[in-house]
Amino acid sequence: MSGTTTAGTRRSSGVPRQRSRYGLSVRGGGAGASRWTVLVVLCVSLLLVAVDATVLHIAVPAVSEDLRPSAIQLLWIVDVYPLVCASLLILFGTLGDRVGRRRVLLLGYALFGVASALAALATAPEVLIAARALLGVGGAMIMPATLSILRQVFPDRQERALAIGVWSAVAAVGAAVGPLVGGLLLEHFWWGSVFLINIPLMALVLPAGWWLLPESTGDRNGPWDVVGALMAAFGLFGVVYGVKRIGGAEALSLTTLVPGALGAALLILFVRRQRRRTHPLVDLTMFARPAFGTSVGCIVLAMLALVGLELIAAQYLQLVLGLTPLETGLRLLPLTLAAMAAGLAGSHVLRRFGPRAMVSAGFVLTAMAVLSLTVMGDRDRPCVLVVGFVLLGFGLETTLFGAYESMLSESPAESAGGSAAIGETSYQLGAGIGIALLGSVMNAAYAPGVADVPGVPSAAGRAASHSLGEAYQVADRVGGPAGAALRGAARESFVYGMHVALAVSAALLLLGALAALRLPRGTESGTP
Repeated sequence: MSGTTTAGTRRSSGVPRQRSRYGLSVRGGGAGASRWTVLVVLCVSLLLVAVDATVLHIAVPAVSEDLRPSAIQLLWIVDVYPLVCASLLILFGTLGDRVGRRRVLLLGYALFGVASALAALATAPEVLIAARALLGVGGAMIMPATLSILRQVFPDRQERALAIGVWSAVAAVGAAVGPLVGGLLLEHFWWGSVFLINIPLMALVLPAGWWLLPESTGDRNGPWDVVGALMAAFGLFGVVYGVKRIGGAEALSLTTLVPGALGAALLILFVRRQRRRTHPLVDLTMFARPAFGTSVGCIVLAMLALVGLELIAAQYLQLVLGLTPLETGLRLLPLTLAAMAAGLAGSHVLRRFGPRAMVSAGFVLTAMAVLSLTVMGDRDRPCVLVVGFVLLGFGLETTLFGAYESMLSESPAESAGGSAAIGETSYQLGAGIGIALLGSVMNAAYAPGVADVPGVPSAAGRAASHSLGEAYQVADRVGGPAGAALRGAARESFVYGMHVALAVSAALLLLGALAALRLPRGTESGTP
């Protein structure tokens, strides 16, 4: 692996850029800025992006009431941000390696602030969709840059492990507090305030990043592969779009299959193109290293379980147990707190047990937590939920920590942006696949139980089979004993479907534990 300099390196007068003896070009940020100060700036950046990914969820009803979007427009308002962000991660990650990671990060800050203002002041659904797309572009600039700069300023593996633990804990906090922040703002302000809060924060981190963050680039041999970058962007867009729609009612429609097939074809052509080029955009030979390829697969499996389970848990808590959105957020809080604790303790655990044992044990612990949740029925058991969510959060964060640390340690420093982009893309793909797969499994187990309830018309039964929320609406329209029977059957079917989805998730997690056995046993301390 190539060496790097830290953020604390001062610039010599008249020599703004240096090239290390390992080939990595580095330019100092602010004079004397410590790497731990750099970590704070990077974590604030990541927190904003993570919060923005979930803050809109609780504001959807207010947006619908104000802007009156169609069903398709509302879907795009919610999904366009993660869709665009996932599609452009490789493009901007490799561009940062080429033109400068700090430069791309600062441009992402500026774009994120402008897009936030545009979203907050949107007066039409089309404007909000465009603003959310721009937020996705800004997020794609910020996310891989934070991880690649972290890889640069922490060349010592043990220190880097601690930094990754803090970084991942901040990511967990951001994703969890998004709905809580959104709910708090909506109690006092209009829905645009969930975007407006980004502007003063970006106004702070933009100058801080300019003065404190170091600049670095990778190997600049050969031209940047613009065609390859666009192939990767459009290919990922098609695949992620198809994956998101697979879990819906139009899984086999042309609007799902065609984009997914075209995206997969473009990605195959992208891989073939990179293998033929002397200076590829992404060094695919990294996947030949067991630690790198296995780490990417573990990230996909861990996110598949996390996002799918969070979606199911949110529906269960609100629709089956009847909790409010705020109560639901508080019930999920133990998961987040446990994830934070696991992230902060991750460097010690990694040093003590090594990547193989750490990631495998994390998967096994998560599978046990998932199976423990199968005792939940249509009655509230808060103690069981707290214990299950604590184990779930600790196990998943332990897995993600070990996988990210192994992936970054196996990647050369000169291609840190591309490696970080691959990790973040696998994160987004795992999240999309988790919603599609576990949602489809749960719906397949849920639908038969409400399709033929006595006294309920067949058309109403078919409508109720789409989701538990829709079943409640149908039951209210039917009314009487038949409506009550439909409501009860829907609740029982949902709980049964949840148990099936939890069992499938546990099986996938155990598969991840077996895959993690390909990771190295221990770590090497000191500077690579």
